[in-house]
Amino acid sequence: MQNIRKLAALFIALILLFGSAQADWEAARGNNPRFLKLLRLLGESVTEDRAPNMTRIGKVLDAIRGTSEDDYDVGRVIVDHWTDIVLDEDYRMFDWHGEERAYELEQSGLDFSGKHAFIVLGFKLENGEMVDELVGRCDAAAAAAASYPEAILITTGGATGTGNPYKHTEAGEMKKYLTEHWGIDPDRIFTETDALTTLENAENTFRILEENGIETFTLVTSNYHQMWAQVLFNAKTATYEKETGYKVRILGNYNYQARPAIQRKRNAKTGLNQLTSLFGADR
Repeated sequence: MQNIRKLAALFIALILLFGSAQADWEAARGNNPRFLKLLRLLGESVTEDRAPNMTRIGKVLDAIRGTSEDDYDVGRVIVDHWTDIVLDEDYRMFDWHGEERAYELEQSGLDFSGKHAFIVLGFKLENGEMVDELVGRCDAAAAAAASYPEAILITTGGATGTGNPYKHTEAGEMKKYLTEHWGIDPDRIFTETDALTTLENAENTFRILEENGIETFTLVTSNYHQMWAQVLFNAKTATYEKETGYKVRILGNYNYQARPAIQRKRNAKTGLNQLTSLFGADR
């Protein structure tokens, strides 16, 4: 009898545990094709070099809303970011110029009060070591860390590249460099060591943000990469809120100048293409 009671108690505990766990967000039945159509319509503003057709986009959003209000909220966040940020020619990009502090961010007028994180995106390793571009991203992050000593840093990226028998990770190598070269407290740096794509960077870092009560974050990456990363991270802010109730938002950007010129809209479209995997398309 005692064993039966123990088993019953264990069974109830498991029900409570798994019943309280929140599953990953998924679009309601029938909305996946609508989301894919929404992304295609947004992408046309780049391929056809014109303003997005907001009438058609509005109709798709209305159809999504007819099935799920939560799905509509996600779609609205994606559309608003695309129209208000990606297509805004006056949206300011902040670049690191080799300084030890992030002076452009300090003078930006952005509000870095509250709990903030700088998310440093990885880049493929060579022979298990960082290449110059990833070092540059880390140097930019170190400058931001010096300007905002209360903020945490999150390095993200898994074991990549050929000639990497010990499976060094981008995130681990970045943390090692930031602590050893720049003297940043290792307790201030959190690592996400599984991501192999920008989408996975976005998918895997939100747990760290939530665990640390982060209210806003800034993406630190290369200039050409910033916009497509923002597209993915912005969408994840919406889906993660639906999964968990946790709210966080992108505050700004900070960039290592890897290339002299960037095609912001075209690079942002790469983010849209990766985003289709959330809605049933192959990654």
